[in-house]
Amino acid sequence: MLKILIAEDEEPIANLVKLNLQKAGYECVWAPDGVKAADYMMNDAFDLVLLDIMLPGIDGYELLEYARKLGFPVIFLTALGTTDHKVKGLRLGADDYLPKPFEIAELLARVEAVLRRFNKTKDIIEVHDIVINETSHTVKRGEEEISLTMKEFDLLLLFARNRNIALYRDAIYENVWGGEYGEQSRTVDLHVQRLKKKLKWEDKIVAVYKVGYRLNVEK
Repeated sequence: MLKILIAEDEEPIANLVKLNLQKAGYECVWAPDGVKAADYMMNDAFDLVLLDIMLPGIDGYELLEYARKLGFPVIFLTALGTTDHKVKGLRLGADDYLPKPFEIAELLARVEAVLRRFNKTKDIIEVHDIVINETSHTVKRGEEEISLTMKEFDLLLLFARNRNIALYRDAIYENVWGGEYGEQSRTVDLHVQRLKKKLKWEDKIVAVYKVGYRLNVEK
């Protein structure tokens, strides 16, 4: 299981991030200040570090330098959202920069992207009765292989990585098709319906009124 350090002094934000990362299958460690974060990094190995900049004790910029020396990828999660702050963080070596407030779905997508860049992704994802193999690009229920198109496979991955999270149609379209969602487009709905039918997940991927869809998974 991939391990992520969350260095965040605001406990409600830390708990929200931790809860959703754990739902997505990550092991999480929370550091409420910079000193504790440095101690954790010194004594443990992490696949990714999520850093606030304005931390008590040791700020995020100093911790970034420490994390880079140890070879840990870093994403800044911070209220300092101006272009100057973002440019500074990226130039100092952060792998990504996400200003607060942020959508959990976007955070999870950025986490996945950075982990892929460092070849740290999970090859196998299990959800309900389905096993997804990202390397072989296969989906199986037991010994039965389920045939999906490329977009259906990408759509399934998006739901599997964001289980129990309501995903907006425009976010789904952007992540799977990579373009701007049109209000009249039925592409997302049609693909979701086909995916549900192929997986026999009619009761698992549910419509969320005025939002989009959510994959329900028991905790």
